[in-house]
Amino acid sequence: MKTTFTLPFICLIILWTVIGCTTTSSPGGDQKSGIPVIFDTDANNELDDQHALAYLLLNDNTFDVIGITVNATWSGGGIEGHYKEAERVTDLCGLKGQIPILKGANGGFPEIMDHTGDPAFDGSEAVDFILEQSRKKRDTPLMVLAVGKLTNVALALKKDPSIAERIRVVWLGSNYPEPGEYNQDNDTLSMSYILKTNVPFEMVTVRGGKSTGTAAVTMTKQEILNKMPGLGPEASDPVTGRHGGSFTNFGDYSVNLFEHIDYHDESQSRALFDMAAVAIVKDPFWASSVEIPCPVLIDNQWVEQPGNERKIMVWENFNRNEIIADFYSTFEINPGAGN
Repeated sequence: MKTTFTLPFICLIILWTVIGCTTTSSPGGDQKSGIPVIFDTDANNELDDQHALAYLLLNDNTFDVIGITVNATWSGGGIEGHYKEAERVTDLCGLKGQIPILKGANGGFPEIMDHTGDPAFDGSEAVDFILEQSRKKRDTPLMVLAVGKLTNVALALKKDPSIAERIRVVWLGSNYPEPGEYNQDNDTLSMSYILKTNVPFEMVTVRGGKSTGTAAVTMTKQEILNKMPGLGPEASDPVTGRHGGSFTNFGDYSVNLFEHIDYHDESQSRALFDMAAVAIVKDPFWASSVEIPCPVLIDNQWVEQPGNERKIMVWENFNRNEIIADFYSTFEINPGAGN
C-alpha cells in the first residue's frame, strides 16, 4: 500500500537540497560547498557504478564527496577489485589521491554484526570512516549514498546507533513493492536491520522490466560511442582499465565499459541505475517520491505495516530524458572537479 505525496515531505526534500548547497566541512578541514556525501558502492559490478561515481565527482557544485566506501557483492570479485575500480574512476576524473577510498565488507551483515567491537572486523575501515565523518559538525546531515548492498551502513548503525540522528541514507535498490533485486538480495538482513532503526531512509527503486524504476534510465552502446569519446577532465597519469587498455579521461573509459558488457536486447542498452540515484539527489524533480509507513521484508516478500509510525521514502517514475541529458552535459560543460 502506498500513500499519496505529502507536502511536508516534499518540502523537506527541497530543504535538504538547498541546505546541502551551503558551506560544509571537508575531511581536511577546508570549507567546501555542496551536499556532504559518502558514496558506498560495489564499484566493480556491471558498469552503472562507474558512471554514477564519475557523475557524482564532476558535479562538485552540488556534492561535497567526503569519501568513497566499497563493498563486495556477488559479481565483480573480492573487495580489492571494487577498490581498484573506484580508484580508476576517481583518477580518470582528475582527482587522483584527493578523495579517500575505504575498503568495506566482503561478507554479509549476519556473520559480521557480532564482531563490530573487534579492532579489525570485515569492513571496519569503511565502517569506522562512516562513523568518524558522521560525528563531524556540519550544517546539514551527512548523506550516505549507497548503490550496492547495505552491509557497511548497517554495520555502522550497529556499532554506533546514535549516528541515525546525524546521517541520511539514500539507497539504490529494491523492486518495492515486488520482491527480489540484486542489491537487496545480496544482504537482506542488512536492509531489514536498517529499517528497524530510526535513520532517515530512502529507497530509489530498480523495478527491472518496468517503466517506473531506475531500470528505465537506459543508455545504448551506440549513444555512448557517439557522445562520450574524449569527454571529461584529463587524468594526471594514464589509467589501465579493468578490461585492459590505457585511458586518460572517463569518456573513453565509458566507451570501453560499454564495449565489454553483455546485452540482452537488440538495442544494446544498459540501465544506469546508480547514476539515476545520484541524479535525483541533485534534482528531486527528476523523479517522484512517496512517503510510506515502513514495511518489513519476510521470506523475501514485502509486508506492509499501515500503522507503523516510522516512515521511509520511496523514489519512482524517473525522468529518463532529463537525467541522461544532464549526465552528458556534466561531461561536456563541466571541466571537472580536478581542473
